[in-house]
Amino acid sequence: MTLADLSEAILTAMGWIGGHLHAFDIDGRQYGDRATTDDVADENRLTLNGVRKSGVRRFLYTYLYTYDFGDDWEHTVAIEQTEAPVAGRDYPACVAGARNCPPEDCGGVWGYAELLEILADPDHPEREERPEWVGGDFDPEEFDASIADRRLAARFNRK
Repeated sequence: MTLADLSEAILTAMGWIGGHLHAFDIDGRQYGDRATTDDVADENRLTLNGVRKSGVRRFLYTYLYTYDFGDDWEHTVAIEQTEAPVAGRDYPACVAGARNCPPEDCGGVWGYAELLEILADPDHPEREERPEWVGGDFDPEEFDASIADRRLAARFNRK
């Protein structure tokens, strides 16, 4: 899997559509989509196996909103262990997780914190408006790995 594929897998598993700039920072070197981002190495030329063989076990993935660079989402990617592929298992796959993904365009970490505060307060003046804004009912504690895995299957054309 290339870093470009990993970017797609992260966004897909989280339920985000994509379309914003992103970059990986691996040992101080930036990798990304060279067609949209200046001064990055080509994310299509480095694989996760290559990262692992270099000894790197933790790196950053930053998802940048082109229309509001204050909404950066940073994800720490940790290579916790490597295992041989399991026969009959399709990859990439979501095997575990916790909590619901923040809505993609909710205003970054600060906007998400504000959203959670509004949703938790039944008397907040924006309480009725926000569920519509985020696409319906939103439970921040909800997570189902099988839903994320089905998204991955659809995105990567798995059976």
